[in-house]
Amino acid sequence: MSMPFYVAPEQVMKDRADYARKGIARGRSLIGCIYSGGILLCAENPSKSLHKISEIYDRIAFAGVGKYNEFDQLRVAGVRHADTKGYAYSRDDVDARSLANVYASYLGQVFTHEMKPLEVEILVAELGRNHQGHSQLFHILYDGTVMDESHFTVLGGDSEAISRRFGDAYSEEMSLSAALKAAVSALAGPERSISAGDVEAAVLEDSNGRRTFRRLGPSELTELLAG
Repeated sequence: MSMPFYVAPEQVMKDRADYARKGIARGRSLIGCIYSGGILLCAENPSKSLHKISEIYDRIAFAGVGKYNEFDQLRVAGVRHADTKGYAYSRDDVDARSLANVYASYLGQVFTHEMKPLEVEILVAELGRNHQGHSQLFHILYDGTVMDESHFTVLGGDSEAISRRFGDAYSEEMSLSAALKAAVSALAGPERSISAGDVEAAVLEDSNGRRTFRRLGPSELTELLAG
């Protein structure tokens, strides 16, 4: 009788983590930051139809990097969860923290129990109701780890280098134009440039009304990057 093949649990977890990280690193990065007027989400994305950044609820946005079909399924699940909770209770009861916990629980469950982890990192951003300091950025990793970021965060790709470049230019008091230019410059790095046509960006701003999410169109992106 042959003995079953044994792999130490810590090796299984390490292999899954390496697999997920490699898959995520192959994609293009994304930056989320708090600026003087709200929250900016900016990504390098030449596709005009496959969005990395989307609205979840009135004051909540979603962004993802990695395998598109996997993080888009998470986006759809988040919209359904938010709509159901808002309908059953109150729109004010829908918040980014509880949604981030739902995502973290699901990602952790898949990472621990399934053969293949999800090759995604996601961001749940919520615009504060009174002052920008109350805005929240929840960065959730492939294994369900949640990081509560106070100012900005970088997802996917070469995140450490991009985070250093963006951190050197970042200020919480910067304007939308300055934040967008700093984000695009950090995503591009010193050896190349990213045109407005390859940028996907959206903001959460109180000036947009109850639904604070607004996607930045090509002409506005060009104007802001040139300003």
